[in-house]
Amino acid sequence: IVKVAEGVYSFPMLTDECCTMLLEEMESYTASGLPTSRPNSMNKYGLVLNEIGMEGIFDSLLQQVLLRISRVIFPREGGALDRHHSFVVEYAAGKDLGLDMHTDNSDVTFNVCLGREFTGSSLSFCGYMGQPSHRHLSYVYEHKVGRCVAHLGRRRHGADDIATGERVNLIIWCHNLAYRNSSGYSDLQHQRSYLKESAPPDPVCLSYTHDRDFLKYKEAS
Repeated sequence: IVKVAEGVYSFPMLTDECCTMLLEEMESYTASGLPTSRPNSMNKYGLVLNEIGMEGIFDSLLQQVLLRISRVIFPREGGALDRHHSFVVEYAAGKDLGLDMHTDNSDVTFNVCLGREFTGSSLSFCGYMGQPSHRHLSYVYEHKVGRCVAHLGRRRHGADDIATGERVNLIIWCHNLAYRNSSGYSDLQHQRSYLKESAPPDPVCLSYTHDRDFLKYKEAS
């Protein structure tokens, strides 16, 4: 496990063969014509793996592998992982090109690239929700097939536009129910512990979906 930036970790998670098998399973289900749900409220293209008979596989992965990692790198938020929302997302021309800056509906997120060939489509990290550096760029992660990047759900991040090819990623949103029942989590969710920004936001960290002052700063840049 490599700490690539403050609060951002990376490690090899899946073999090439495993990535190919997951892609083939996704393609097979999509071709079946069976109903699919959007992965989340922002991504339009992908598949919820929990809904196609794979929830048990990821239950095991969560408890046998990911929990051991999260306890080490995120002992508070990741000290226990009780449930997950596992899905794949697709980026390509004619589909989603990128994803606006956002935070995840998770306590800990694991994000692993399954393929395919592509250029661009890096992952830009900014600061933590409610912190002075919330909208300041901190790190840009380049995806590699089979390699996972792990971060807290409250870390602002966004998928930069893909330039060529297609990228498919497996995302596992993990929830810690004890942490979610804590006063610290409640204060953050109800914006009782938000701190004033330390400086004007970096343009790359602005969100046209979530920031009421998006146009003010975007025009200034």
